[in-house]
Amino acid sequence: MGRATVAAIVRETCQVLWEVLQPIYMPPPTEQMFRTVAEGFWTRWNFPNCVGAIDGKHIRIQCPAGAGSLYYNYKQYHSIVLQAVADSNCKFLMVEVGGYGKQSDGGTFNASDMFRMMNEGTLNVPPDTALPDPDLPTKMPHVFVGDEAYPLLRNLLRPYPRSSLCPECEYFNQRFSRARNCVECGFGIMSNKWRLLLKSIETTPESADDIVKAICILHNVIIDREGLDRQLEEAGEQNLGERRTNNYVNKISTKTGTFVRNYFMEFMNKNKL
Repeated sequence: MGRATVAAIVRETCQVLWEVLQPIYMPPPTEQMFRTVAEGFWTRWNFPNCVGAIDGKHIRIQCPAGAGSLYYNYKQYHSIVLQAVADSNCKFLMVEVGGYGKQSDGGTFNASDMFRMMNEGTLNVPPDTALPDPDLPTKMPHVFVGDEAYPLLRNLLRPYPRSSLCPECEYFNQRFSRARNCVECGFGIMSNKWRLLLKSIETTPESADDIVKAICILHNVIIDREGLDRQLEEAGEQNLGERRTNNYVNKISTKTGTFVRNYFMEFMNKNKL
């Protein structure tokens, strides 16, 4: 078979995998699903009211014809961007693939369906609830946790800036990192198993989108069937949760987001591990 024929078969297979498996292994999250996710983050990582860890991953691709600098990222290679939200077991709750490589994680998020739904109030995030401390009765929103590239919003927290950290903020960042690492760990497991992701995908951006979506759904299938512990053992801790070098810091923050983060910080320091 010729190269074009093989490419067409691969793309069609990936599209079918997504269409058939996505409703089973990555359905649109409901309010009850988010409640279950929040219970997992509290039980496993001692982070309350957390409904997912969000991050972006650059997927290396060959330079598309006529694309200019659209796909050229800060790491100095061409890529598409995978934005994913993971639960406490490193499974993907939501993925969006196809952002241009030149976009930051924050820029990808701002252009995403997730951000639109968050603004519209249609994301099915559970209502506010008090954190598990009777001395802190104020109801807090359920939140996603992201790195410094993301805006600080009511339902999306990021760590405190690393410069001039007070001890209380530093402790919050440590607890925050434990929860947020779930998505980086998910990326690490996925890249270790599908090593295609460790090199350039030599196809069009559109076909690469379909390949990555198929890999994401198969990642969930395997964790469901074989369990997280086995995937961690196979990947090896050295390959997981590797912190990316990203000098971009999102300066967007809201007063509500700042208040929520400070309240979580107070909770963490009052309830140390």
